[in-house]
Amino acid sequence: MLRAGIKRLDGVLFTHEHKDHTAGLDDIRPFNFAQQKDMPIFGRQQVLEQIKREFAYVFSSKKYPGVPQIDPVEITEKAFSIEGIQITPIPVLHYKLPVLGFRIGDFTYITDTNHIPEESLKLIEGTKVLVLNALQKTPHISHFTLEEAVDMAQKIGAETTYLTHISHKLGLQEEIDQELPSGISLAYDGLQVTLP
Repeated sequence: MLRAGIKRLDGVLFTHEHKDHTAGLDDIRPFNFAQQKDMPIFGRQQVLEQIKREFAYVFSSKKYPGVPQIDPVEITEKAFSIEGIQITPIPVLHYKLPVLGFRIGDFTYITDTNHIPEESLKLIEGTKVLVLNALQKTPHISHFTLEEAVDMAQKIGAETTYLTHISHKLGLQEEIDQELPSGISLAYDGLQVTLP
């Protein structure tokens, strides 16, 4: 975020409780210092409970100086807002684990899934920019393969789709991008998306 010049952060959305999606919590400290306020973090109850276990020092009554200052906010599958921006949770499955994607206007972010229920697809209809996981080319128990992600992206019909949560097994970006249909490409570090 430093490289991208991000100077303000209004909140952090957690899709689920796996460590590869929560471990960066300490990185909000510069925003605490710059903005002089606690950072709201949004997640389902089980996600917030896991964060409280993994980051117990953040929630201690005797806080060490400089720990992240956070304000946990429990969310459900109902829409909510951050600083006036409406966010719609999108329930999906990460094998058997219920996780959330999020829709913000015409932008939808869904990672760590191998199944998007029909009810959730209805919440995504009309999205213009989609971020979707595509772990690798071979089948995986809890993530879309590249082919499955492309099929789902085409079913959703967004104008632009970025594939993320990519394993090193997938291959090189310049080679994979050449195989992908128009409007679908691999995401990359430092990618900036302007919301429609």
